Amino acid sequence: MSKISSIRVEGSSRHWTSLAALLLLCLVAGCSMVSPRSEADRAVDVLPERGELLYRADFDGPESVADWVMEGPGEITFEQGWMEMHSPDEQGHHVFWCPEDFPDSFIARWDAQNLDDEAGLVIVFFAALGVDGQDIFSPDLPERDGTFTQYTEGEIKSYHISYYANAAHNPGRGHANLRKNNTFSLLQKGEIGIPADSMQEHEITLVKEGDRIRLYIDDRKVIDYTDDTPVVDGVDTGSALGGGKIGFRQMKWTHFRYKNLRVYALP
Repeated sequence: MSKISSIRVEGSSRHWTSLAALLLLCLVAGCSMVSPRSEADRAVDVLPERGELLYRADFDGPESVADWVMEGPGEITFEQGWMEMHSPDEQGHHVFWCPEDFPDSFIARWDAQNLDDEAGLVIVFFAALGVDGQDIFSPDLPERDGTFTQYTEGEIKSYHISYYANAAHNPGRGHANLRKNNTFSLLQKGEIGIPADSMQEHEITLVKEGDRIRLYIDDRKVIDYTDDTPVVDGVDTGSALGGGKIGFRQMKWTHFRYKNLRVYALP
């Protein structure tokens, strides 16, 4: 039997009597007090249950990323349980790849914090594979050095989301973008990601549920897109991408730190 908590209603006794009568009528008739649209809206925001833990990297010391791969002039250090990443003297952009291949559907969570709000841009790549389905580290693929076009228009396919956007050439952009590579197609202009001036810790949640992609900043949804329309702005981007690798990218002005990466299967 369901429980109804006590409700304090302001207004006249006639108002309360009318409301009570309406509630009784609905209970007898079996009707719903919530409109179908409200139920649909709530369903959209419900995260799927997490399944088994597929991968974890605490980012609390060198051993936690011993088999990760850095492309470009990025440098990592560890302090107070965090992994800091930047490019010394702002030499160039860089991508730090997790070595694991993840399935078509997963939930990934990690913490991130900006350490320099003057400028920067942070991206997560995911579902990354070679154009012919090979591993992105296959010797058959061209070497990569952090140059953006190698990832967005080159010999690997992926999705990417820019969830902190305050680049030197486009300061204070703020909003997140979801793109599909290697056509560099903008699938969705999202909400504000990590605010450009934020120096706070933030929890990032990335959900890939088949062809549906969502990203949350501290439980606030900023991206929600279903990749079921191959032709985008006149370009055939192909079918939805499946499994692949995850990578963290920073532009050369960026100094962020990360901890507690967890990737879960979807049951």
